[in-house]
Amino acid sequence: MFGGGTLGIIDIIGPTMIGPSSSHTAGAARLGRFARLILGQKPQRVDIVLRGSFAHTGTGHGTDLALIAGCLGLLPDDPGIVKADQLAEENGLVYSITAQDEYRYHPNEADLLIEGKDEKIKIVGTSVGGGRIRIRELAAYKIDLSGDYPTLLASYRDRPGVVAKVTALLAEEKINIAQMNVARERRGGGALLVAEMDSTVSEELARRLAADLDWVRIIPALED
Repeated sequence: MFGGGTLGIIDIIGPTMIGPSSSHTAGAARLGRFARLILGQKPQRVDIVLRGSFAHTGTGHGTDLALIAGCLGLLPDDPGIVKADQLAEENGLVYSITAQDEYRYHPNEADLLIEGKDEKIKIVGTSVGGGRIRIRELAAYKIDLSGDYPTLLASYRDRPGVVAKVTALLAEEKINIAQMNVARERRGGGALLVAEMDSTVSEELARRLAADLDWVRIIPALED
């Protein structure tokens, strides 16, 4: 269950995956895949910092390969994970991997700076067990996002009425919001709206949202 509480069957036995570890391999693949979905285009470069336990045991558990595989769009159960370095070369993905002892949110933590043709984003993500992840930072914003729901991400200049307009547009399509938060920059006046929904939005609604906001990304729920 989102945010704690009752454990589901996936939390207990873990996801379908390429091993050896649900947290170090499956979770890492999901982190990479989520970064790619936020980027919204084919990645050309990714710079990864492994932190905490990821840094200490990540190579042995295939964390490095799993993160790269996720950035390439592979699912946690894809046998291609074990040759992600080769697939990266074949797909023109340049990558670097470094390690740091310290972490900020969880011992299984990674920073990913992922870049496409005309955009790049940075996320800080954690793998919390059973293949589950949390995205804790996106660009300058501190967030807490699971990837378990279809998600709307929207950045804009912070001003009255934006949240109300977004929720009204979602209500028009009868989309139920599971959880919504707004993160703000300390300086600069920017804001990031994060809405986890019970269903995704139509292409038409996505266009209407993008017309009034600086940046919009609609992300499907991550597959188990």
